[in-house]
Amino acid sequence: QVQLVESGGGLVQPGGSLRLSCAASERTFGTYTVGWFRQAPGKEREFVARISQSGLYSSYADSVKGRFTISRDNAKNTVYLQINSLKSEDTAVYYCAASKSYSTGNYGFWGQGTQVTISS
Repeated sequence: QVQLVESGGGLVQPGGSLRLSCAASERTFGTYTVGWFRQAPGKEREFVARISQSGLYSSYADSVKGRFTISRDNAKNTVYLQINSLKSEDTAVYYCAASKSYSTGNYGFWGQGTQVTISS
């Protein structure tokens, strides 16, 4: 059982930056693909980014390419999401999730989420 805890959210002005963290309790965290997702008010949850077990591969939603960067430190059991040039439409609850497969996207473990609010 992998327990995931997100942190780093907050209230930021447009154009600002945040770094979200996803910390895992599992020592074998390095064997999981990790994805970030977000859910804005009144909208369905959407994929944001994912990173492979080793960190060698990653992919992003078109809406965040060039602004968001996913990375991981398996020694710290943590995955990060650096988000820059924030826009009001980035306001959402951000969740991290873990999967044993990079290709199937079957995420079986989810965190509780961290709120990101973009407002001037």
